[in-house]
Amino acid sequence: MQKPLIIHDPVHKTIILDEFEQMVLNTRHVQRLRNIQQLGLVDHVYPGANHTRFEHSIGTMHMASVIGQSLSLEDVEICKIRLAGLLHDVGHSAFSHAVENVLKRNPQLQPMIDGKRFIKHEAFSKDIISRILPQDNYIARYVESEFGTDPFDFFAEISKIATGDAQSISKPYLAQVIAGDVDADRIDFLLRDSYHTGVSFGLIDVDQIIGSLIIKNGNIVLGSSDGSGYGSDMALTAAESLLVSRAHHYTAIIHNPKTQAGRVMLLYALEDALEHFRSVSGKDAAKDEIVRFFTEYNDGDLLSFIRSNASDKSLGLLNDLRDGRLYVPVARLSQKILRPSTRMALSTIARHGVATRRLETRLAGELGDVLVDLTVASGVPKSMRIAMDEEDGFFYDESALANGLVRAISRQISLTAFSHIDVVTEKDSTAVLSELRRVVDDLSPRLLNFTREDQYLPIEGIILLFYAVHSLFVNENKKEGSISIPRLRHITWLYRTILELSGFPKLKNLFDYSFHERYGFPYCEKVFEDIQVLVAMGIVDEDLRYYEKDGRFRQSYEYVLTWEGVEYAGTLAEAYRYEFDEMMSHLTMVKHSIKRDIVTIPSNRYVSKKRSTGVR
Repeated sequence: MQKPLIIHDPVHKTIILDEFEQMVLNTRHVQRLRNIQQLGLVDHVYPGANHTRFEHSIGTMHMASVIGQSLSLEDVEICKIRLAGLLHDVGHSAFSHAVENVLKRNPQLQPMIDGKRFIKHEAFSKDIISRILPQDNYIARYVESEFGTDPFDFFAEISKIATGDAQSISKPYLAQVIAGDVDADRIDFLLRDSYHTGVSFGLIDVDQIIGSLIIKNGNIVLGSSDGSGYGSDMALTAAESLLVSRAHHYTAIIHNPKTQAGRVMLLYALEDALEHFRSVSGKDAAKDEIVRFFTEYNDGDLLSFIRSNASDKSLGLLNDLRDGRLYVPVARLSQKILRPSTRMALSTIARHGVATRRLETRLAGELGDVLVDLTVASGVPKSMRIAMDEEDGFFYDESALANGLVRAISRQISLTAFSHIDVVTEKDSTAVLSELRRVVDDLSPRLLNFTREDQYLPIEGIILLFYAVHSLFVNENKKEGSISIPRLRHITWLYRTILELSGFPKLKNLFDYSFHERYGFPYCEKVFEDIQVLVAMGIVDEDLRYYEKDGRFRQSYEYVLTWEGVEYAGTLAEAYRYEFDEMMSHLTMVKHSIKRDIVTIPSNRYVSKKRSTGVR
C-alpha cells in the first residue's frame, strides 16, 4: 500500500491524499494542469497571480471533503466528491477561458466527439473522466477491487459529480458540493485568488459558510442544523458574504481593464493562428487541434502553436504580452453611460459568440488600429434554496442583499477599445469615445437583426412576453396626463407561461428553455438569469413587496416593463411579428387569469421622452 501524500498548501495548510487519489493525481491529464495558470494573464496586473489549475484542483478536493464531513456524508461519498473535486477542471483549456471564447465565436471550429458538439471545458472534463480514466489499468483494477464496481460506471458517476450534473445522479447533493451556488470550487478559487493577487475582497468565513449548509430532500440548502430562526439568519448572512466576495472578485480581477487587454490580445492572436492553420491543414485538422487544447496543451504549448501559425501582427501581440506591453484602453463604455436600449442590445450580443466577434471586428475597422473587447459578467446564484419551517424559499427571494448583488453582477458590462502603447498618445480619447458610441448605437440593432436570421434569441421572447402583457392592459389618459400599466405579481406566472408557450409549434424555438418541477412549480435557472439581465439592463423594473404567510413575513418581486423596455420591445415585435401575433392571440384568450396589478402614474414620470406615436 502506498503511503499517504502530504501536501503543504498556502491556503488550506496540510492536505493529505490517499493511494487512490495519488493514482489519479499522477495521470497526465491532472499533471497537465501544473502548467495552466488559474487566472490566465492576470499576473500582468497582479504579479503574484501565477497559481495554477493544479493547485486549485487539489484545493477544491480538500474543500469538498471539508463540506462532506460537515454534512456527515458517508466515507464512500466523501471519497467520490474528493475525486470529483480533484478532476473538475481536468478538461480545462490552456490560458483559462480564452479557447472557449474562440469556440463560441467560431462555431465552424467546434469539435464533435461521439456525435456530441463540444463547446465548454465541462464537456471535455466529463469525457476525460468517464471515457479515458477507466482505461488506465491500475486505476481500473483499484476501482474493481476497492469499490466492487465497473470502472466505467464508477467514473461516469464521478464525471457527473465533477461537472455539477446533479439531476443525472441519485444523490444530487454530491454534485452540488462541487458545482452549486455555494460550493467547494467557488470557495477555493475565492480564497486562492485573493491570496495570490493580494486583493482582500475574496476573503470569506469558510467555517460559517460551510456550517450554513444542510441536506434536505436530497439537495444542499441553506439552513440551520438546530432549526432555529437565528441559525437561518446566519445561514443567509454566510451565503451573502460569499456572493459579495464573488461580485468584488469579478470587478477587481476579471473586469480589470489590464486583464481585459491581455485577454483580448491573446484571443486575437489565437484566432488568427487558427485561421491560418485551418487554411493550410483543413477544418478537420483544426478541430482535432482544438481538442488537444483541452486535453493535452498547457499554456506554453498554446503559445508555441500561435507562434508557429500566426501572422506578423499576431506575433507582435505575443511579443508585447511577453514584454509586458499591454494595450491601453482609449475608450470604455459601461452600463453606467449606456442608454438602456443599447445596453440591452450589447448584453444580448455579448452572450452570442458569433455576434460578439462581428461587433468587435466592425468596431475595430471603424475606429482604426484598435482591439475591441465586449465583456459581461456571469455566475449569478440561480438554484440555492433556504430551509424554512413550512416551505423552502430561494436564497435571492429571502435576501434583499442577495437580490441586489444578483442585479449588480448581471449589470456588469463593458465595451472597451484598446490601442497599442506606442500610439495611444496619438489618439484623442474623447473623439474615440464619441465615435465608439455613435457606431455602437448604429451597429448593434442591425447586428442583432443579422443574428436573428441565424438563430432565435430566447431572452427576446421574454421581452416580447412582457410587451404582450403591457399591450393588453396599458391605458393612457391624456386628459389627466396619466398612464396605467400592468405589474406582474409573481415570477412563477412567467415560468408557467413561458413553459406553456414553448409547447406552441410557432413559439417552441423562441422559448427554448428547459424546466423542472423539483420545487413544486415549473422552474428554469436560465429564465431566472435572463429576467435578472432584463432588470439590470433597465428593460424591466423589479419591485420588492412584503407579504405575510403562515405567520411569517416574506418578500417577493413584481415586474413591470419600463418605458425604455416598451420602446425596445416595440422594435422586437416587428422583427418577430409572426411569433408576437401568436403570443398576443393566446394571452388575449387567458387575459383575466394573468395575475397583475394596475399601477397608475403621471405620464411624464413613466415616459422617458416625447413621443410622436401612442403606446401600442
